[in-house]
Amino acid sequence: MIALVQRVAEARVEVAGAVTGEIGPGLLVLMCAKPADGSAQVSKLVDKLLKLRIFSDAAGKMNLSVQDVSGGLLIVSQFTLAADTTGGNRPSFTGAAPAELGRRLYEETLRLARERHPVVQAGVFGADMRVHLVNDGPVTIPISLN
Repeated sequence: MIALVQRVAEARVEVAGAVTGEIGPGLLVLMCAKPADGSAQVSKLVDKLLKLRIFSDAAGKMNLSVQDVSGGLLIVSQFTLAADTTGGNRPSFTGAAPAELGRRLYEETLRLARERHPVVQAGVFGADMRVHLVNDGPVTIPISLN
C-alpha cells in the first residue's frame, strides 16, 4: 500500500463537475493498493492515518493527530502512485493492484476509516477526478506499507 498524505486547510474532489467529497482542516490521502496488499495493509494504513502526529500543538510542534484536532479525512484512490519510471519516459503502472483488487481495498479502507473516525469523505474509484486542496504548511508525508 502506498499513500501520499497532505495536511490541508481544506480539500474537495469533483467528478463531472459534482463534488463527491469535501473536508475542512484535515488530511487529503491519495492511496494506491499494490498486488500483494490485503486487509492487513488496509488496517495498518487506517491506523497510521488516524495516529499520524502532523498537526501543531500549542507550542507549534507537530504533535497532534487528525483525531486530536477533529479534522476530516478525504481519501482518494490514485493508482499512479505506483508509477515506475526507470524504463524510460512513459511510466509503467504494473506495481499497482489490478482494478478489482484496488477497488475492494479502497472500499475497505473507506469502511474501516468511517467506523473509526467521524468525518471521512471520498473520491470515486476509477473516475476522472479533479482534486482541489489548500496544503497547510505545506506538509506532505509519503507512506509505504509492505
